This record gives sequence, C-alpha cells and structure tokens, in this order.
Amino acid sequence: MKNYTFFLIFLVSQLVTAQIEDAWIFFADKENVQQSINNPITILTQAALDRKALHNIPIDARDVPVNENYITQIKNQPGITVYSKSKWKNCVYVRGTVNNINTLLDLPFVTDVEFADKSMNFSGIHIPVEDKFAPLTNSRTQFNYGFAANQIEMLAGDYLHQEGYTGSGMLIAVLDSGFPGVDTEAGFAYVRDDGRILGTYDFVERSEILNNNSSHGTRTFSDIGGYIENEFVGTAPDASFYLFKTEDVTSETPVEEAYWVEALERADSLGVHVVNTSLGYRAYDNPAYSHTYEDLDGQTTFSARGANIAFEKGMLLVTSAGNSGSGSFPWIGTPGDSAGMLTIGAVDADGNYASFSSIGPTIDGRVKPDVMAQGASAYVINQNNEIVTNSGTSFSSPITAGAVACLWQARLQYTNAQIMQLVKESAHLFNNPTNLMGYGIPNFQTALDNLLDVENQTLSGFTIYPNPVMEKLYFVFPENGNNQINVTLYNVLGSLVLEETVQASKNFLDLSRLRNGVYILNISTENKTQTLKIVKK
Repeated sequence: MKNYTFFLIFLVSQLVTAQIEDAWIFFADKENVQQSINNPITILTQAALDRKALHNIPIDARDVPVNENYITQIKNQPGITVYSKSKWKNCVYVRGTVNNINTLLDLPFVTDVEFADKSMNFSGIHIPVEDKFAPLTNSRTQFNYGFAANQIEMLAGDYLHQEGYTGSGMLIAVLDSGFPGVDTEAGFAYVRDDGRILGTYDFVERSEILNNNSSHGTRTFSDIGGYIENEFVGTAPDASFYLFKTEDVTSETPVEEAYWVEALERADSLGVHVVNTSLGYRAYDNPAYSHTYEDLDGQTTFSARGANIAFEKGMLLVTSAGNSGSGSFPWIGTPGDSAGMLTIGAVDADGNYASFSSIGPTIDGRVKPDVMAQGASAYVINQNNEIVTNSGTSFSSPITAGAVACLWQARLQYTNAQIMQLVKESAHLFNNPTNLMGYGIPNFQTALDNLLDVENQTLSGFTIYPNPVMEKLYFVFPENGNNQINVTLYNVLGSLVLEETVQASKNFLDLSRLRNGVYILNISTENKTQTLKIVKK
C-alpha cells in the first residue's frame, strides 16, 4: 500500500509539472540604462520627450527596453514560447510546462516567476508595485451631430467643440480587438484622408497590418474619430490616432493583459496623451487564472500595475467599467480598478443607470466607476459604414475619452491628474457618489470653465485649482522651490474659517465642509504672503 501511495503521489507530481501554464518571467537588470537615459531620443520619440518635459515627468530605467539578449535566451529554452514583453515591468510573458517555466529560474538574469494561476505562486512572492500617482488659439466650431447629438450633448461635449477644442494636436491611442473598415469606409475618411491615423499595430499577430477578425474596435473608435457630415460626429474628430490590437478574440487568457501593457508602453514612447481601452479582464478560459474581487485593489493584476505606471508616465487612461452589473459578479473588472484609470460606466439616453453597467466600489473602498456616459443604445459607425446603436460600457468609454482629449487640448500644460480631477468634480454626483454611478455624469462645460479659471490662479510659481472649487483645492508647488506653505482662509466678513500647513507631498485642502460662497485665501511662505479670491460651490 505504501508503494502504491508513493506511486500515486509521484504520478500526480509528474502530471502537475507537465501541464501547460502561463507565466511572467522577471529580469534582474537592463542593458545600457544610464546611456539610454542620457540620450533618450534613442528610446523615445520626440513627441514623447516633449510631453514628458511639459509635465516634468522624469525619464528612468523603466523607459529602457527589455534586454533582447535575455529574450532570445528565454526563447531558446526547451518548451518555452514567448508571447509578450514589458519594459516597464522588465519581464516577458511565456507559456510552457510548469517544469520548463520553473527551470528558467536557473538563468542568472531571471529573478522571479509569476504564474497566471495565482495558487501556484509562493505566498511570499515579490510583486513590484508602483503606486504614484501656452494656451492654444482656437476658432469656434459648429457641428451638426446628427445621430450622435444626445451622447455628446449629455456631457456638454458640444460646448468644447463650440469653443474650438475638437482634439486638434492631441494624440489618442485606441486599444481594442480589430478595426475593419477604418481604412476603407467613408465614416473614417475625415481622419484617414487628413493623415491623422498615425500608425497601427497588432500585438497578437506581431504585425503592422491588423488582423481584423473583430469589428469591436471600429465601433469604439467611431465614437471618438468617426465623422459623417450632418449625420455623425465623434467626440474628438480632429485628434490624431494610433490603433492597437491587443485582444485575441479566439480565447480568454492573461496574455491579453500582457499585450495591453505592452501597447501602453508603445503609446507612451510615441507621445500619446489619451488612451481609450474598451476592454476589461476578470474571467479566463482557465478558471485558475481568473481574478477574484479581492484581486481588484488597483495594484494586484498585471494590467492594473501597468496602468499605474502609464499614469505616472503622464498619459490619461480611459476605460470601460464592464457589463456585468446585472450578473453574479457585478463589480468592475481590471484595469478599471486602477486609481490611474478614469473608469466609465453606462447610462441610457435619459441619463439613468444602465442595468448592465458594472459597479463599485473596489475591494479597498475607492469610488468606481469614476464617471458615466451614454452606453445604452449609443450610436456608432460600424465596419459597413452604417450608423447603428450598440450597448455597453465599451461605448461610454470612448465617448468620454474624446471629450477628455478636447478638454486637455485647452490647457495642455496641466497634468493628467489635474484633468482627471476636473472631470470628476464636474460630475453631477461628485458630492454624493454611489456604487452604481460613481461621481455621475460629467459636465465638460463646467470642467472647461474651471480649467480656464486656473489660468488666473498662479501666484509666484504656485498654481491653485480648481476655482471655483467643490471639495478639494489643489496646490502645484514650484519646482526646486518651497515644499511647504501656510494657508489661511477667511470668509467675506473677515472671520478666519481655516488655518493649515500644506505640504508638497499632500498638496490639497479639503474644503468640503465649507458653506458655498466667496473666500479670501492667504498663502504664506518664508518671505512673502499672497492673497487670492476663492469661490466655493
């Protein structure tokens, strides 16, 4: 009996080590890091360098590509297939037997193996976590929005266009599953014939020619860049675009998260401002790879960790909340759980919650979704140049992403965090967020007005926003200057209502408890006191 038991244990062990699994393989270092940082044009485009310089975003080792020699050595290992790579996480995504994958740890440059099946990882596995978070002259633009009128006007996106902010000069990346018809149909001729589709790439097939076996990306892209005169207008019709395919519609595996992060890295290197991703991940074909609610803390999944870095790198990421609101798992998926994502839920044409829209909060209690837009019976242009309705947060996301790009166009010198905050504070439920609708439906007229008000709020290097303010008043400290200020706030009767020290590391005042009205703000540094009028709404 003992021999029989031993044989069974041995057989099970052999079966486990022989089964095919997916995993991330992390590397110890990179090649020529300092040389690349000192000469960044060798690793990033000029557009990317310009965007980083504008927002004081440092270039660091994460911008340096993965060592190709390491990748080659991994590819040459028996039974191993490499599917994707990530310079931000310094790793590759592989598939092979458990035994062959574990053997990779014998390579001197490999530091960690992280299996997609989380039960196979050591309880103490180390997962690196990064948790950081001149005005243009425009002519006014009038569009006949046609079928798209309601979904744009709900957000006051038409106001952005009327003020001349239509996305011109903004770079938007759309990460999706396929874009058939974009290269041929009339609904995309406005952007195509103007040379504003700057590039495409299929991360699944490793080709600049997209394998368009799904039209989902065509429809989501139309809500940003589509245009049929007097019939349909996307929310950022004059923007420029990169179209990236990151979805393999033939299966559901975590390699899609790896493709997605790799596409973010490509977008960052190209200088992209806004990314729309009408995608989400939770359940996989292999249930052992699926994410639990406990995983959705914004720092655990590979895609959420990538999103956090992308946000730190200065891009503004917009994503769909998901369509599981009426199911057994109603919560948002990943990467929408990341604090660095502007996660969009869906409402109907009247602004009511759409029952399919995934809900919050995250496992750690943060508000999600962030804001809402029309996703029930939203209008799109399909691959046959037909204007039709589709439902899903896949469409509320690009409708919002285009509006975000137009808002940012108005004052590109402001950061992704500032723009995201303005969008949230403009939403109709900002003071009373809910699990169904987050902060509610944003009003981009309010957001733009608040953004333009910021222009008059610079005091000797300090920038204060937003003004008017609803909840938090933010202070942008001058580079290489004071990192602490003393702040006092008086009402119009001259009574002191608040006195506080603000640090650069916690750069805001919480004014949510104040009554609405006009206040006088005094900012004192070591040798100067400055005064500013603040409006509390």
